[in-house]
Amino acid sequence: MAMIGRGLRTLGIVALAAGLGACDRGLEGMVIDPPKAMPTFTFTRVDGSSFSTAPTAGQYTVLFFGYTNCPDVCPTTMADFTRVKSTLGEAASRVRFVFISVDPDRDTPQVAADYARKFDPAFIGVSADPLTTVSILQAYGIAATPDVSSDHAAHLVSHSSQVHLLDDQGRLIALYPYGSPWKMLAHDLAQLL
Repeated sequence: MAMIGRGLRTLGIVALAAGLGACDRGLEGMVIDPPKAMPTFTFTRVDGSSFSTAPTAGQYTVLFFGYTNCPDVCPTTMADFTRVKSTLGEAASRVRFVFISVDPDRDTPQVAADYARKFDPAFIGVSADPLTTVSILQAYGIAATPDVSSDHAAHLVSHSSQVHLLDDQGRLIALYPYGSPWKMLAHDLAQLL
């Protein structure tokens, strides 16, 4: 419960900061002004290669934290990513759409990768060990709490569901709370690209 409280407080502070800077960039999402430098995390993929959240020159990164057994928020958000990518056309090649699992016990790197690719072959799905998962969740102010009262194989995980937009310097520049129209993210990326 304390983790959820911290996540909600972080989101509230970010929302306040976003409201103050929203007009400066012409973006429709909750603008983070000034942009917040985010730590880099590296994930090992199934083939042994690595994926890093480190910035890539000229590329924006869209991050979503979820889990593959999620019945509602996660598939909806990933479907929205598909719509955003389609709207951007060729410019979408300058955006990394990344799904990061909050459920490392069930979402192996293979499961996370397969889940993301189900929505688009270019989408990146990653999972880390539990310790790294806790570190990245804390860095991004994400709360994730499994429902331990139910069967382990089928339990739900309550989690923060905002989408994070990072610029090509690895800085958090905007948030999109769950329920934000996907066209907001599409608009902002088109504006930035």
